[in-house]
Amino acid sequence: MKFFEDLKVGDILPIGRHTFNAEEIKAFAQRFDPQLFHMDEAAAEKSHFGALCASGWHTAAAWMRLMVDQRRGQMEAAVARGEKVPSMGPALGLRDLKWLKPVYVGDTIDYKSEIIELRVSNSRPGMGLMTILSSGANQKGETVISFVSTTFVERREKL
Repeated sequence: MKFFEDLKVGDILPIGRHTFNAEEIKAFAQRFDPQLFHMDEAAAEKSHFGALCASGWHTAAAWMRLMVDQRRGQMEAAVARGEKVPSMGPALGLRDLKWLKPVYVGDTIDYKSEIIELRVSNSRPGMGLMTILSSGANQKGETVISFVSTTFVERREKL
């Protein structure tokens, strides 16, 4: 985890990777997005997707889990080194969410975030605002999800 002053526009933050299997696709869909092409192979074959595929919300939730795990790991490593850990959050929401390609059974999605804007917060001078473009690409290198979000990041130099 880095303080606001240590971040740069263009920095790439690796988030992690996840492989989607049929059981979890169906379980997520049953609970949160019960459309047949997410829950039933036969129905999915007849749909415009042609095969069972993950809910877009599932691909977003996988990013969230990996992002939290990645940040937690960074925080624990910093604490182990005796470093001060900057606070982050809350996020101010997301925009421009796009599900660009279906995620099929067996697809492995690599998630990353790129810093696209940094600015000092006017309302919270001890914090900066980091805007990231997050995306996930399948094993073929095709982007399957992308979105933009902004979150608070603690400043080392509080004015």
